[in-house]
Amino acid sequence: MMKLPELKVLLADDHQIFIEGLKVVLGRQDHYTISIQAEANTGNSLLKMIGQLEIDLLLLDLNLPDMDGIEVITQLKSMGTDFRIIVLSMYDEPKVVKAAFKSGADGYVLKSTHISDLFQAIEKVMEGDTYISVGLSLTNRTGMNSRFMQNGKLTVSYDDRIIRKFNLTRRELEVLKLVGMALTNKEIAGELYISDQTVSVHRKNIMRKMGASSTAGLIKISYENNLF
Repeated sequence: MMKLPELKVLLADDHQIFIEGLKVVLGRQDHYTISIQAEANTGNSLLKMIGQLEIDLLLLDLNLPDMDGIEVITQLKSMGTDFRIIVLSMYDEPKVVKAAFKSGADGYVLKSTHISDLFQAIEKVMEGDTYISVGLSLTNRTGMNSRFMQNGKLTVSYDDRIIRKFNLTRRELEVLKLVGMALTNKEIAGELYISDQTVSVHRKNIMRKMGASSTAGLIKISYENNLF
């Protein structure tokens, strides 16, 4: 029997029971010999162990308790990591999917999908391709782009209903709209002529006011309220 190539994998999810189930599922695929190098339940623990590991693939949940999964990907990419990243998430909103890919994800798979979808995603990303789960879309409901250009700069339309509902300031709404466009803190700072630190403060305040624990959750709530 031909020996299967080894695939060194890091699993990151805040639910340990999901990780245990995932390890069983990964053992059923027949293209690689899966070697689980480590497990992480938080974003910070994941980032701390990266320098000590040699991995080929990270399977990452977006909704980590201490750090947003999209921010984790951004930090990993800034560190110069070269392993592949597949997001495993319950979020199916196009804005969340786009934000994940923009931050540097190679694949996006829904947790509700069939295991064959995950297996196909692993095969594709390890071949150097990108993969998006069956049934997902990168376009919003209207198919329209939320960006508006004026004098070569992005502008953001105001929605008084959202402002009143979540007690946002107009500046916070500006930041929220740009977050929904999958812009980084640095990019948002450039568009609004404010510092990265100020954007970070606004983002935290928006998440608190809207009851979101992650950027993905924030985008989901905004999408449900037809903000994007």
